[in-house]
Amino acid sequence: QVQLVESGGGLVQAGGSLRLSCAASGRAFSTGVMAWFRQAPGKEREFVAHINWSGTNTYYADSVKGRFTISRENVKNTVYLQMNSLKPDDTAAYYCAADSYRMNIAAAQAMDPNTYDYWGQGTQVTVSS
Repeated sequence: QVQLVESGGGLVQAGGSLRLSCAASGRAFSTGVMAWFRQAPGKEREFVAHINWSGTNTYYADSVKGRFTISRENVKNTVYLQMNSLKPDDTAAYYCAADSYRMNIAAAQAMDPNTYDYWGQGTQVTVSS
């Protein structure tokens, strides 16, 4: 059974940092693309960041560009999201997503949640002002 398990969420003050982790189990995702999405209460799920299979190509939402960094360790089947200079608007449940078959995809596909086959259960990030 494939599982994506997120961790690292919590409560932080504006301007602070958090590092989210997403560990995959059940199959190897080292040759697939992975991403982070988020969903705030009453809002649609939105794209945050994407990384290709090797970590050499990334995409970011404009709202997080320059503040968030996505990375991965294939030997650990894990993807990370380093979040700096957090703002109250970043408050949301953050979800990890994966597609184990595609190694590289275009930005438009990367930002579409329908691209991904597997999803984690989410981890809550709350940024206080």
